[in-house]
Parts: sequence; structure tokens; C-alpha cells
Amino acid sequence: MASFVHASSIVEAGVDLGEDVFVGPFCHLRAGARVGRGVVLGQGCYLAPSAVVGEMCRVQNGVSLFDGVVLEGQVFVGPNCTFTNVREPRAMVDRRGAYERTFVRLGATLGANATVLSGVTIGLHAFVGAGAVVTRDVDPYVLALGAPATARGHRSRHGAALRFVSGEAICELSGLRYVLEGGLVRSANGDDEEPWPARVRLEGP
Repeated sequence: MASFVHASSIVEAGVDLGEDVFVGPFCHLRAGARVGRGVVLGQGCYLAPSAVVGEMCRVQNGVSLFDGVVLEGQVFVGPNCTFTNVREPRAMVDRRGAYERTFVRLGATLGANATVLSGVTIGLHAFVGAGAVVTRDVDPYVLALGAPATARGHRSRHGAALRFVSGEAICELSGLRYVLEGGLVRSANGDDEEPWPARVRLEGP
């Protein structure tokens, strides 16, 4: 399907824009930015020249992805989530050569108004709560809350709380199994890094 770009938005020549992308009002995508298939960018988003947005990501209103930020795929970024590109910014010190890479791995969720410091990795299917301040790496499937963000539990791919008994848990939404080994969660179904082929809809009551 053809992509849609709102008339008020700027997509510079040299942007790698995939198919079926929706770019909302007042966005600015700089030359060199890469946007995968099926991405939705809400109102007022900014993508720097080396920003990468993988397939099927949902980036809500008012989010700026600066140089070095990579969203792997199927990532949800809540409204006004903030990414930094250096850790010690000073107005009079030029640190453009010191930008750090920030990775948000497949299927992760970042809540509204969360702040992510540069150089961290947010693991597979991790869930960062609204308003959290992420100062260090977040492990796969972890629910991270607070400032600074700390692990407060685990969430499944579908977003359900995981309650481990003897090192195992079952997602109440999908029936999929998870195991806890050495403090890290992995899927017992072998699908940790398998992207869903399409948006998943759960059956309601």
C-alpha cells in the first residue's frame, strides 16, 4: 500500500520511507532517516538523519528520535516520550561527535512522557511505564517503573503480568509459557525474536 504523508509535514529527499507508512501532521523527517513498513508517526514527530524506525512501530504525538536512536520493530512509543543523545549536555560544549546509540528492541513499549537516556538498550518486549526515567539497560520482558526506572515485575508479549511459580509463568491473555532463568525471562515457545506478521487482536469478552 502507498504511504500517507500529511500536507503539513516535511519528508526530506533521502528519507528511506517504507510502504504503508502514516505520517501525521507537522512531522519532520530528515534526509537519511529510515522508516519501515507499516509505521505510524503521530502529530509533531521528528526523525534525525540517522534515526531508524523498524517495521510496524507506533510512535505517538510529540516524539523526537535523535541521531543514534534505533527502534527495532513493533515498538510502541507513547506521547511525548523523550530520548537524549548525550548524557552530559552543555549549551556551550559541542558533543555532536559523541552521540551514543540507543536501542529499543523488538516489541517493547514506552509509556507516555518516559525519558530514555542515551546509550541504553531496552530489551525484547520490555514495558517501560509512563513517566519513567530509564538510565540503564532494561532486560527483556521487564516492567520498569519510576525515576530512575527499576524492575517491578514482568510482562508477556501480549502485555499481561507474568507471575512465576517454580520458574514458570503462563500469559493469561494468550496461554503462552515463559520461564525465568538466572533472573532473565525468555519465552518457552521459541518466539522471543519472531515478529508478529500482522497486528494481533485479542478476543474480547
